[in-house]
Amino acid sequence: MSQKPIKKYLLAICSNTIKPISLIFLFGIISFNSFAQGFLKTEGKKIVNEKGENVLLRGFGLGGWMLQEGYMLKINKEAQQYRIRERIEELMGARQTQEFYDAWLNNHTRKIDIDSLKAWGFNSIRLPMHYNLYTLPVDKEPVAGKNTWLEKGFALTDSLLSWCKANNMYLILDLHAAPGGQGNDLNIADRDPSKPSLWDSEANQQKTIALWIKLAERYKNEPNIGAYDILNEPNWGFQNLQEDKNGTKEKLNAPLKKLMVDITAAIRRVDQKHIIIIEGNGWGNNYNGIFPVWDKNMVLSYHKYWNYNDQSSIAHIIKAREEQNVPVWLGETGENSNVWFTDAISLLEKNNIGWSWWPLKKIGFNNPMEIKSNLNYNSVVKYMNEGGNKPKESNVYSGLMELATYVKLENTIIHRDVIDVMIRQPFSNETKPFKSNIVKNNTIINAVDYDLGKNGYAYFDVDTADYHVSTGKRSAGNRGRIYRNDGVDILKDSLQYEKYYVSSTEKGEWLQYTVSVEKKGNYTLKLNTASNQSDGKISVSVDGQIVAKNISVPNNGNAKVFVPFEIKNVPLKAGKQVIRIITDAGGYNFNYIQFLK
Repeated sequence: MSQKPIKKYLLAICSNTIKPISLIFLFGIISFNSFAQGFLKTEGKKIVNEKGENVLLRGFGLGGWMLQEGYMLKINKEAQQYRIRERIEELMGARQTQEFYDAWLNNHTRKIDIDSLKAWGFNSIRLPMHYNLYTLPVDKEPVAGKNTWLEKGFALTDSLLSWCKANNMYLILDLHAAPGGQGNDLNIADRDPSKPSLWDSEANQQKTIALWIKLAERYKNEPNIGAYDILNEPNWGFQNLQEDKNGTKEKLNAPLKKLMVDITAAIRRVDQKHIIIIEGNGWGNNYNGIFPVWDKNMVLSYHKYWNYNDQSSIAHIIKAREEQNVPVWLGETGENSNVWFTDAISLLEKNNIGWSWWPLKKIGFNNPMEIKSNLNYNSVVKYMNEGGNKPKESNVYSGLMELATYVKLENTIIHRDVIDVMIRQPFSNETKPFKSNIVKNNTIINAVDYDLGKNGYAYFDVDTADYHVSTGKRSAGNRGRIYRNDGVDILKDSLQYEKYYVSSTEKGEWLQYTVSVEKKGNYTLKLNTASNQSDGKISVSVDGQIVAKNISVPNNGNAKVFVPFEIKNVPLKAGKQVIRIITDAGGYNFNYIQFLK
């Protein structure tokens, strides 16, 4: 795709997602445009620029680029990156495997990705770095104790920094995979448990310190580098590795504090300007034994997943902020529904906590960009997860290279609903049409194209998000995990390519459609539904007035075979109005509405 169509494509996306909708949001946009005023620094409990203005970081982590966690590729067995690569080599050889990884690194994150994030309203990027793109593993060094530096990682970082500069954005460097690996959640740091970990090896720790010195020397004069996030998600039981392998119950954290103090001292020998971000044990949240902080330009990071979005859920980190008089930044969160996203961002910003979502893109629907899979790659995934017949080498190569092409922004599925809930909806209850719904004779609106907006405003669904860390019970949100990331359950119609329908309807749920009617009159609404029971009932409202009540949904004997039924004499005025399809009794599936005049 040429650059001109790409720019038009971005503008089309942006026009539907970031229109100013309130004074709060306007203030946010204005502050974004002026924020890149020299180096970021801490001022008490705030992050500020060199003008002393409060800076609220709103960003994305580039998970899956330098470090592929298996779940992002739908691989859940032996899912560390090094094992995935070894298994790919077994299927198609080292040369073709290298070709795939080169293409992946070149295509995953480009200037168009950073341009898009800026246009959508984000102001920062968190780069999860894999050390092996910057230096050799300890056991592969030609001379023990010396460091071989690799240009690849530094060149990728330089390019990313240049794109951030062009967009007046901050780049936060995050050591996501340290030499040896910093935890027992193996996929996160691409750790090989047969080799010494970061904590078992002084050589690995010295290489980690040396890498940060090298990075600080290279970027010490770069104000668009927002901070150094020196060690992502340590998760290690120092006192009792057998019973507390991820360090959530650790009381002392002495080795972690020592390493972070040593890294800080090494950085400060060459770079006194940049913020240093530290993370606690237990995936970033266990700060026992870490305090007091030891640097005057330091930020505390924590990570938040699958819990409630209330004040008590952040009480521990607010307490730490108050006691240590340092800023707090939510370095990683996401992997949930739109409802959870909006509630989390509202909570964070009320407490002046900046955030970085995770990740920007993967094979999955709850991020701004969804990487499309393909049949040959699906066969690779099935083989890696389940075993069975080995796929042909040519098919493996074809599937992986196609995947590396699909990772480009213009080939991904852009989820405008996810962008909207992060940038607009935390500050507005306004609803917007998901698509341009101009109603004339025979117009069809797909059921899944209900309005953009909060639960209770654009739609209402009973099961909206996953709070299993708080409740101990997983809930699905969108059970179909496809098309949109709200609570509404959506499935793909296996009989019609790229057709979707609303499923698992429950009493009290509803969907809203903002339409523009060309001609006033009485219309017949054809609702295309499928049901194998006789209990389903629907009501229809127009601009808040019920125009059809408790209409029975036909039982056609099959919940996947859709048959339209009619609701006659629905009065519609010319121009804009809001139609709601209300579930009085559920159990049916819903495909589309057709308007007949």
